[in-house]
Amino acid sequence: MADSSIEIEIRNVTIDDLSKIFHLGEKVFTSREVSNLYRTWDEYEVTGLFNSEPDFMLVAEYQDKVVGFAMATVIKKARSAWSYGHLLWLGIDPDFSRRGVGKMLFVKFKSIMEQEGVRMLLVDTQADNKRAIAFFEKLGFENPTDHVYMSLYLN
Repeated sequence: MADSSIEIEIRNVTIDDLSKIFHLGEKVFTSREVSNLYRTWDEYEVTGLFNSEPDFMLVAEYQDKVVGFAMATVIKKARSAWSYGHLLWLGIDPDFSRRGVGKMLFVKFKSIMEQEGVRMLLVDTQADNKRAIAFFEKLGFENPTDHVYMSLYLN
């Protein structure tokens, strides 16, 4: 449920936000809660996207503190009129969870994708991340499909 008593600003990322995004991601994507996301989250996710597609990176800010972020890419397929917006990362400070911050980020992300001419939005999360799946279903996403993720430990 959105908390209308707090003023959240959704804006494009600046270079000064990168460290804040990375550290918030470390706080959100923990090995205990979302092990697959934890394994793939690193500073290169943030800096790489900022260097390649900064227009598709957003932050939610409350009183000069980054309390959420969304990072995406646009996938254009050769020999196809379709392009896809892929929401790669969405992270919300746990202290701001269930206050509508994720929805605000998504609404802005969707608007950017519409301006880009994107025809379909994609998201992914772990199959056991029920909270994220429910969140995305409320936003209109459908047809969740399990994805097999395997690992091999090396000595």
